[in-house]
Amino acid sequence: MAVDVPLDEDETLDDLRLGGLRIIQKKKGYRFSLDPVLLCAFARFQRHELVCDLGCGSGVIPLILARTARSLRIIGVEIQAELADRARRSVRLNDLQDRVEVLHRDLRSVREVLAAESCQVVMANPPYRRPASGRLAPEDERARARHELSGGLEDFLSCAAYLLGTGGRFYMVHLAERLTDVLAGMRQAGLEPKRLRCVHARSGEPARMVLVEGRRGGAAGMAVEAPLVIYDESGYSAEVRSFYGEG
Repeated sequence: MAVDVPLDEDETLDDLRLGGLRIIQKKKGYRFSLDPVLLCAFARFQRHELVCDLGCGSGVIPLILARTARSLRIIGVEIQAELADRARRSVRLNDLQDRVEVLHRDLRSVREVLAAESCQVVMANPPYRRPASGRLAPEDERARARHELSGGLEDFLSCAAYLLGTGGRFYMVHLAERLTDVLAGMRQAGLEPKRLRCVHARSGEPARMVLVEGRRGGAAGMAVEAPLVIYDESGYSAEVRSFYGEG
């Protein structure tokens, strides 16, 4: 049963529209988007697996997985202290603390707290942009969530490879324009790309995002799935609405 959790003055309590889940977010800080919802719908799980979400932010992916795949155990890793605190409070708010643990930790030092090959699945919705030219405030949680200020793509892939045993699965959402970097980096890290789905805002428009599955130590060969279209004339497409249990 959900419990009451105190909020700070600069925080909001928002509805994830999934299984009654609620999440604590900062009014003017980083706020979740549709991307983690798409990634959770794309990923495949088996019963009683241990899942690690690298850069879990405010805890969207751990919350969704704990509610929709009830046999999983989930570890979230988040470098920003305030985001990790909000994720932990959201976990308590939804009474999921028996299945979700949030670590305030730089993923580049995850080897100090998690054993090699200890997870069956690793998820990542990492910062999409390389550090921009010019000045980005390192204390701005939105900047750190969007730009590679605290670990780049290679760090996420290296960490995932460390946590997964042979056959373990890695799922990532990223920008379509960086697909070459994603696939080349996955193969170099030993995470062989196995499934790819391009995400389009509307039918006929270029892909904006990609969803990718990799297999630790997998054989070569990748399936390219049908495009995922987010919007149609009625708003969210029927498939996206189905991710929320609608339609």
